[in-house]
Amino acid sequence: MIVVTGGTGLVGTHLLYDLTRSGKKVRVIKRANSNIANVKKVFSYYSSDVDSLLNKIEWVDADLLDVYSLMEVMEGVEQIYHCAAMVSFEKKHLAEMMKINVEGTANMVNAALEKGIKKFCHVSSIASLGRAERGEQTSEETFWKSSPENSNYSITKYAAEREIWRAAEEGLNVVIVNPSLILGGGNWTQSSSNMFTKAYKGMKFYSEGTNGFIDVRDVAAIMIKLMESEISNQRFLINGENASFKYYFEMIHEAFGKPYPSIKAGKFFTGFAWRAETLRAFITGSVPLITKETSRSANRQSSFSNKKILKTFPGYQFITLAQSINDTCALYLKDLKS
Repeated sequence: MIVVTGGTGLVGTHLLYDLTRSGKKVRVIKRANSNIANVKKVFSYYSSDVDSLLNKIEWVDADLLDVYSLMEVMEGVEQIYHCAAMVSFEKKHLAEMMKINVEGTANMVNAALEKGIKKFCHVSSIASLGRAERGEQTSEETFWKSSPENSNYSITKYAAEREIWRAAEEGLNVVIVNPSLILGGGNWTQSSSNMFTKAYKGMKFYSEGTNGFIDVRDVAAIMIKLMESEISNQRFLINGENASFKYYFEMIHEAFGKPYPSIKAGKFFTGFAWRAETLRAFITGSVPLITKETSRSANRQSSFSNKKILKTFPGYQFITLAQSINDTCALYLKDLKS
């Protein structure tokens, strides 16, 4: 039996599809108010036999902040994929992210140690890695440095990783994956999938930052390969391709048949924009579309290495960024028509 947290999210839904397709029995920890309809939708992208796959999933309501309920869920379990996390770049969500991302992860590994779980996969992020020197690529070895430029999200993910390494010292067999910006279909209002919704409506602005990109199908596939290997107590940066946000935006718009964004949003413009957006959100009580942290990342020149994962699994072929964008746009258009 395998336990998965965050099973209704972008990574979780694709991971569940791969696990159930291979015949695995899965127990998914969810919140009482979670909407599992997104799981069925993602399964339908890739299979006509959705119901038989869903029947292999056991849904269990449990709270990451209640270690005793987690231990009950882990009864008879051998492996855990911990995908659950809160992502926010708003200051007001720091305390909640600390609870979910850090305390929740601590509870998961404590319960796993207590129940003798054989292997534990933690989904982290490139946000928890250190920032490479100018002109260099970030890798698994890049040293984390405290900085005012570190987002609250990155701080909580870094702290969550410390709980994973602490558990490894106490005897838990762990692997950590650090995906770059993940592309894929599902809930078009959340995480990176929301960018496709914005692009379909038409975007006027682009930034000239660079980043790493990875297809969600690669993330799920590599997680399973790591968990089924003898590898333990290591982290792996999962990045398919480095590219500029300008290229990324243009490729999405091209796939949708929309005009390219034509106005460059440099540091001054984005600096003004996040301040104006913060004021608008405060007045209206809505969620800011741009924050100080997202405006910084939009213009940051970042590049990420995938040498370690390719050395570990020689010959692995990542889905190209162009293919990932085209496939995701096709799914978006399919959902739009349905």
